[in-house]
Amino acid sequence: MNFERIKAVGTGAAYKAGEVLRSWLGNIAAPHHKGVIDLVTEADIASERIVIETIHKAFPDHAILAEESGGNGKNSGCRWIIDPLDGTTNFTHQLGMFAVSIAFEREGVIEVGVVLNPVSGELFTAVRNEGACLNGRPIRVSQAQNVLDSLLVTGFPYNFKEVSDEVMPRFLACQRASQGVRRLGSASLDLCFVACGRFDGFWEQNLKPWDTAAGFRIALEAGACVTDFSNTAFSIFGSELLATNGHIHTEMLDLLNRHKQENAISH
Repeated sequence: MNFERIKAVGTGAAYKAGEVLRSWLGNIAAPHHKGVIDLVTEADIASERIVIETIHKAFPDHAILAEESGGNGKNSGCRWIIDPLDGTTNFTHQLGMFAVSIAFEREGVIEVGVVLNPVSGELFTAVRNEGACLNGRPIRVSQAQNVLDSLLVTGFPYNFKEVSDEVMPRFLACQRASQGVRRLGSASLDLCFVACGRFDGFWEQNLKPWDTAAGFRIALEAGACVTDFSNTAFSIFGSELLATNGHIHTEMLDLLNRHKQENAISH
C-alpha cells in the first residue's frame, strides 16, 4: 500500500477542513451540546463533512471512524480515524489552539498520522517507520533526563466532576515535581508537542480514538514512549495515555500512580 499517497490525501483533507474552520472562527452561532461540556458547532460538522468527502473521493471503499458521524464504510481493514475539530471549546472561544486530526489505520495498526493547526499553520505528519515531521522537517522528542527539568502537559476529561478525586492528585503530584504543567485543551496537539520536544511528557484519561490516533503515531515516530498508566501498550480504545520522551517515563508512571499507593497504605 502506498502510504505516501495516504498521507497526501490526509494532508489535503486536513487543509480543506482547516479552511472551513478558519472561515467559521469568530462567526459561530450558539453551540449545542452533546453533553454538559462536550460542545458541537456547525464548524465541527462542516469540517468533518469535507474530510470524509475528500477521503472517499480517493478511497471510496475505506471505512471511517469520525467523532460526529461515528463509523461507516465497507472496507474495515482500511479505516480513517478523524477528529474534525480537536479543541472545540478553544475554538468557540476564539483561542487558536485547536486542530484537525486524521489517522489511517490498516488491520488495527495506525500507519499514518496528520495533525494540522489551521491558525498557526503547523502541520505534523508521520508514516510508520519513517519518522515524524513538522512542516516537512524531521522532529524528535526532548532530551530531558528527569521530571524536575521537564515541562508537562495534561488535559481534564469531560466527566471531570465524576473523576476529580483521581485526576487532581495526579495533577498536583506532577505539578510539584516538574517545571510546570500546562493544559492546552487539544490532545492531538499535546501529543505533537511532545513529539517535537516542546513538552517532555503528556498524560490524560478518558480520551477517544479520534483524539489520539494521529498524534499517537506522530509521537511514536518522533521517539516518544507511549503507554497507559500501568506501563502496558497503549491502545486508542484504552482509557489512559502517558506519552513521554522516554527518559522520564518511569518517573512519570510513579507520579501518576503514587496516590493509589498512598491510599493503599492509609487503608
